[in-house]
Amino acid sequence: MSTTLIIIIVTCIISIPAFNNHTRMYAWMFNPYQVVHRKQFYRLITSGFLHADYVHLIFNMLTLYFFGDAVEFYFNQISSYGTILYVAFYLSAIVIADIPTLIKHKDNPNYNALGASGAVSAVVFSSILFNPMSDLCLYGILCLPGFIFGAIYIIYSYYQGKRQAGNINHDAHLFGALYGIVITVAIWPGVIPHFIDQLSTFSIF
Repeated sequence: MSTTLIIIIVTCIISIPAFNNHTRMYAWMFNPYQVVHRKQFYRLITSGFLHADYVHLIFNMLTLYFFGDAVEFYFNQISSYGTILYVAFYLSAIVIADIPTLIKHKDNPNYNALGASGAVSAVVFSSILFNPMSDLCLYGILCLPGFIFGAIYIIYSYYQGKRQAGNINHDAHLFGALYGIVITVAIWPGVIPHFIDQLSTFSIF
């Protein structure tokens, strides 16, 4: 069984019972005020294993399933400690993706967030570095090469985060994506020339 599948199973085991357990949901979700002022640092991790509903959970876990195995494979090719690196990468991405939100809302007791989106974004962008020419599809209709999709995603997340649009933590998406890029390069600097070589094969026609 792959490490990615284990992460998905653990996330589902934690998320699903919490849908109807509001006490647990509130105790474990990301609340910057509680983290900073009451030192409840565990929320930085536990919030990444909670989701608002089945749609939120399924979307994140399907995305992780499709991209996680590839990233896990590459990490294992790069290092004999690939599995450990992959788990550390995923868990740290949950935390790092929320740091900007933590700073922004540290004095707002009413701000809450949850979900694995930041970590999943990190995995997706790590995958894009390894396979920039692989198509990523939006809702199974519009398919774009990974590097184009990634550029659009980062720009969109940045501007939506500035607008603070909707109930989505766009900052977590953005910084999760950037973290995925930085850590992948740190683990294997050779991914940069690999990425450039892959892009050299791109043609619009």
